[in-house]
Amino acid sequence: MVIAAHMVESKGPSQKQSGGSRVGGGKFGGGVSKINGARGFQIPDHKKKSSDLGSGLVAPQWDLITLAPFKKELYQEHPKVTARSKRKVEAYRSKRNITVSGEDVPNPIQKFKESNFPDYCMKEIKKQGYDKPTPIQAQAWPIAMSGKDLVGVAATGSGKTLAFILPGIVHINHQTPVKSGDGPIVVVLAPTRELAQQIQQVATQFGQSTGLRNVCVYGGESKHTQLQKLRKAPQILIATPGRLLDFLGNGDTNMNRCTYLVLDEADRMLDMGFEPQIRKIIQLIRPDRQTVMFSATWPREVKQLADEFQKDVVMINIGSKDLSANHNIHQIVEVCREDEKEQKLYDLLMERKSKMSKTLIFASTKRQVDDLTWKISDAGFQCYGMHGDKKQIDRNRVLQQFKKDKHPILVATDVAARGLDVDDIEIVVNYDFPSQVEDYVHRIGRTARRGNTGTSYTFFTQSDGGQARKLVNILKEANQEVNPKLETLSQMTQTTTKRFNVYGTFSPEEIGKVGGNIIRFD
Repeated sequence: MVIAAHMVESKGPSQKQSGGSRVGGGKFGGGVSKINGARGFQIPDHKKKSSDLGSGLVAPQWDLITLAPFKKELYQEHPKVTARSKRKVEAYRSKRNITVSGEDVPNPIQKFKESNFPDYCMKEIKKQGYDKPTPIQAQAWPIAMSGKDLVGVAATGSGKTLAFILPGIVHINHQTPVKSGDGPIVVVLAPTRELAQQIQQVATQFGQSTGLRNVCVYGGESKHTQLQKLRKAPQILIATPGRLLDFLGNGDTNMNRCTYLVLDEADRMLDMGFEPQIRKIIQLIRPDRQTVMFSATWPREVKQLADEFQKDVVMINIGSKDLSANHNIHQIVEVCREDEKEQKLYDLLMERKSKMSKTLIFASTKRQVDDLTWKISDAGFQCYGMHGDKKQIDRNRVLQQFKKDKHPILVATDVAARGLDVDDIEIVVNYDFPSQVEDYVHRIGRTARRGNTGTSYTFFTQSDGGQARKLVNILKEANQEVNPKLETLSQMTQTTTKRFNVYGTFSPEEIGKVGGNIIRFD
């Protein structure tokens, strides 16, 4: 039975992304950037009109359809896991900041051999040289393998990709084989092409031993190439929502066989405006599927999505339920003027020049990335830039060179804030503070991955004052030293909001006085 209607492909209108002002003065020098960016770039999926994408798809009347049965309860608890007392289980969770909620939550495993994964999984785990499961893996695997719906709230770099991919692979190998014309069994939705590609790498590593095929589809690359791979009946499909809806609307694939759905970085997808597209896709998938959702934060919008589309759900939280940063990151915040940032960046790079390690610098606009890339390179550092206007082939090349230490400095927009699979970044610099503090957490989360330590430097200016209170809370939660200027600025924005609204800005030398404390930028 065909359960997805055909739709003529819809294309959204061309939209330009905001530019931003160039960097002027400073130690790197002024002048016009030599890098003008790529022309004729692809419109990101989330920039297309959400009303266009999937507008012709009709959700099946699931209550009138007899669905073929499938297997999702696949977990066999290891005797050692069964034998552990409640006290020992709670001690393990407490030590690793694991909290759980839900009915009949399985005990976490503590070693890979306790997972009872098939031999083909265990061989690949050993081959990859993993020592022991991360907290999210230790608790998520028994839940996912039990067939339960799952919500995992964990910071970036916590090992969540493997937490959902391995159970998905085992799930596939317990189903009827996929035939030509069938859709995928496992569908993973991700917000960005970089994250989708990272997930595909893990799916390839762990799926190759049993001959599983996967395809990754996203905007910005040839649909024809992706379509050819879709026609080979892959068992795993990793996709950004917009591009997947394009293929579904054209009848190029379907969700008829999907029984294991993953929403990765759900908070980011909602931030990017993907909610209507996600809803359209989910409505095409049988309601008795297993749904696994991961998110770095737990805002109201993500909770509503989980409440609506998940059943018998178990929630795992690693760390604080409030927005928090990795405690292995040393966070340094410098309160300064906008025209001081370039000099501060130059001083920081010069200080580390003799022992330069992987450094990721975030700027707010594509133009700013291009300007900084040129100026840093002109000052004698090996540096490349990455942003949404770059062609995918160029972005892949730059990323590979960064991974292999061909150049130690990468300047990027938030395109690199999530899904950048580089484990040995030691320094993250927020040259421009992001528009929301959640993105700050994701940016600095590019360092201190897989148990490593790292350092973040943030240049915080008067125009960022509205984020001061939230930033102070994040610093305090992670037991970081709070810059007194930032603390005072946070108090000022909290108690004198009316002054900001009326007067807009303060002088560069003195932006406010609270309780006798004067904030100066000198």
